[in-house]
Amino acid sequence: MARRLFFVDTVRGGHAWITGEDAHHLTKVLRVAPGQKYEISDNRNLYLAEVETARREEVSFAIVDKLAPPDPPAHTELFAALIRFERFEWILEKATELGVQAVHPFVAERSEKGLEAAARKRLKRWRRIAREASEQSRRVTQPEIHEPVDGPPYGVSADLRLMLDESTDAPAILDAIPGERNPRGQVSLCVGPEGGWTPRERTGMQEAGWVPSSLGKQILRAETAAIAALAIVNAAWRARAVP
Repeated sequence: MARRLFFVDTVRGGHAWITGEDAHHLTKVLRVAPGQKYEISDNRNLYLAEVETARREEVSFAIVDKLAPPDPPAHTELFAALIRFERFEWILEKATELGVQAVHPFVAERSEKGLEAAARKRLKRWRRIAREASEQSRRVTQPEIHEPVDGPPYGVSADLRLMLDESTDAPAILDAIPGERNPRGQVSLCVGPEGGWTPRERTGMQEAGWVPSSLGKQILRAETAAIAALAIVNAAWRARAVP
């Protein structure tokens, strides 16, 4: 059985600490105790660590060994139009589990009014969701959750930019992925709002170099499309990446 992983703020002098509400959760809910071993990450490196003390206000660890991190999936960044928050948070959680490096929320023309201002107040919660999903999926690093911006990401640079498009003439996503893939290449995925892209947005994205891609004839919810596309890209990069 795989050990649980926890994030710490820093590793210093062969020791690390978790304090506050996180320490309370570890001691009262997860029942960590001195002598138990876990994996910990300072968001850069992975360690095997043993619990030294476990108190409600602080859990301390002694570093046992530095571990080799697992092979990362494709380097992906997700640009996601703001949608209803319970669904957007589902995107954050599942995208984190799938190894996304960053999530960039944005306001599309058909996004619900007022979501951007409300989203800024939820950034702390969203980053917490990403942290917990990183621990659950045993990631070594957490994804960056950026502040929302107004308008689609026209000026983004990446090795491959895929714009998920419900248009019937958009090519299948697998046809848009190159046959030979650099394992260190960067892939940006962009998913629109629940109402779909406007003609102006679709034209602007394509003129900026985004490649339209389809997940099939069915009309998917935005959160379904985002997660399906990330899973496909990860699988494709693992299958035929060229070193």
